[in-house]
Amino acid sequence: MKIACYIRNSTVSDSVKTILARANHESVLFDNEAALLRTVRRSRFDLILIDMGAEPRDDNSILSWLNLRTGDNTPVIILSPLRSPELAALTLNSGADDFVNRPFEAIELVARINALLRRCTPLQARRSIAFAGYTLDRDSASCTFQDQPIELTPREFSMAWLFFSSPGIYISRETIGAVIWSADSEVAGRTIEQHVYKLRKKLQVGDEKVVMIRTAYSQGYRLELCAPE
Repeated sequence: MKIACYIRNSTVSDSVKTILARANHESVLFDNEAALLRTVRRSRFDLILIDMGAEPRDDNSILSWLNLRTGDNTPVIILSPLRSPELAALTLNSGADDFVNRPFEAIELVARINALLRRCTPLQARRSIAFAGYTLDRDSASCTFQDQPIELTPREFSMAWLFFSSPGIYISRETIGAVIWSADSEVAGRTIEQHVYKLRKKLQVGDEKVVMIRTAYSQGYRLELCAPE
């Protein structure tokens, strides 16, 4: 997916660019409002990310554009370090589709982006994932590598879907526990590592190790491509 990004803070901009790349989204960065608004009128984007670092004035060009755009249903997410219900209400009422406070967790931003994309393109709702030779099919709960089946239990498949949905992004144990076991991390945490270990083994086909699930005890787990030997 092609995502237009106007983010004033260079550190946040670099972080968002990395997050989008790891989620297989293409980002196009803009350094001023005029360039963003001029380009989105002429070129098609799947989603627009705009950072609003300060309370907008009445003549703010972004708010004016949101209020006045017609015939353009490209979803817009506003990012802001300001924890202001009034600002959130103002941007949403002006025409934005979501408001996300920063700092934010990478997995939350990607999930919000994917949710908006699903709602705006319902016919393209993700029912399968193809990544690095692996294919996961949600309807049949099946996993293959280069058309060779990999036998996964229902929970292993759910865990694999979670990792392959967000490659390169750490997923916390709390998130895994809630999604896979529908329970808090203290209940499910005792078996998460065991399930991750079994999934690692099953994703290694023969002597070939294409992907790995990396552990960071302060952050959780993430799926990574292995460097070619």
